[in-house]
Amino acid sequence: MKCIKLVLICLVFVFSAGHAQQGSFISSENLSFLEGMTKDVLEASRIYPGQFISKDFGSNNTGGMLIRPGGRDAYPSFWIRDYAMSLETGFISKKEQLHMLLLTASTQCDQTWITKGGSLIPSGSIADHIRIDDSKPIYFPGTYSYENQGTPEWGTLPPYCDQFYFIHMAYYYVKQTGDHKILLKEVNGTRLIDRLRAAFHAPPANVNNHIVYATDAIRGVDFGFRDAQVITGNLCFPSILKYRAASELAELLQLIKSKDSKTYLEIAGTIRQSLPGMFMDERGMLLASTGKSKQADVWSTALSVYYGILEGEDLQKASRMLAKAYKDGTLSYKGNIRHILTTDDYNETTAWEISLSGKNLYQNGAYWGTPTGWVCYAINQVDPQLAKALANEFIEDLKANDYRKGGDFGAPYECFNKSTYKQNPIYLTTVACPLTAFRKIN
Repeated sequence: MKCIKLVLICLVFVFSAGHAQQGSFISSENLSFLEGMTKDVLEASRIYPGQFISKDFGSNNTGGMLIRPGGRDAYPSFWIRDYAMSLETGFISKKEQLHMLLLTASTQCDQTWITKGGSLIPSGSIADHIRIDDSKPIYFPGTYSYENQGTPEWGTLPPYCDQFYFIHMAYYYVKQTGDHKILLKEVNGTRLIDRLRAAFHAPPANVNNHIVYATDAIRGVDFGFRDAQVITGNLCFPSILKYRAASELAELLQLIKSKDSKTYLEIAGTIRQSLPGMFMDERGMLLASTGKSKQADVWSTALSVYYGILEGEDLQKASRMLAKAYKDGTLSYKGNIRHILTTDDYNETTAWEISLSGKNLYQNGAYWGTPTGWVCYAINQVDPQLAKALANEFIEDLKANDYRKGGDFGAPYECFNKSTYKQNPIYLTTVACPLTAFRKIN
């Protein structure tokens, strides 16, 4: 009798364990692998105080830890957006966060000025990246030179995304530490909370609906992960970031009992209401813009679902379309995601309408791991098994090409294509962003 009872208990245990595993988005083994790889990539991306990088870029003289976009020789500066996009891994200490938050605040533009190349840096702008040797802010992509920054091919205004990521840096730090008094700390004579407000309002926006926009003559890069493309008109991706920033800024203002928190909640609500009608096509994809490069944008569509902007039938349409694209083979390769579906390329020679890179290279048609988690989250709304398949495909490729094997292995790469092209090994957001999303789904 005791033996029968023991067998029954074992069967219940096995069934329960299997059921729990079936209910998880990804297996505990795969989650553990991704967490371990993310920790290792993050460590490879750290630049310790005083650490010498190279004769061209010098040592980290900022007085604290910096986190660059990846390991080895890729991007030897402190990039605001890549760092901010990796915060929610939970692997960055409070001390590290505080240093990079205050460094970013200290390099915010406090006086509008025009570069030698003819670009404008408005007051309130946040740097694209910050040099490690002398802490000089570089507000534009394409250079490490403070004196020669800002030429029209990279926009006549700084990228629009960094201002909103700066707000996220402050929000995450305050939420994690409970230290809302930091918001009242003066940085170069201006309170941090006032710097956050200034950053929020730096990118140009439509006065009626707060949607970020650009013109042919006055243009900022909409998002740094496609800074080599020309995108104009009303802009979807930075408006999605602005929606989150408005919500976060409202919460920070509430913590210090500021009366204008309601203003930012209203801005967030207006953006959320405006986005689908302005950008969604008949299939459920959000267009990148209403001007040049007015193309269905995978990253914007997935992120709008991930941030909870789309709801009801709009959410279902967007998620179903991404699921269909995955099944059709037009969305991804080895679990990595294109900016544009292969069926939506502008023409035979380019994915985006106007690009500084060749077709199927870099941001113009290569495949990226950074948005994989957002896409999985969206597909999971309508087809959980299909979302799991995409996630597992992504992780299996990381395992197969894991840089820790040595030699020519380099995953996680920034991006790659179906040929031999691979861009920047040991890239942080390629694992940090999916990890955060997979945890959210789990």
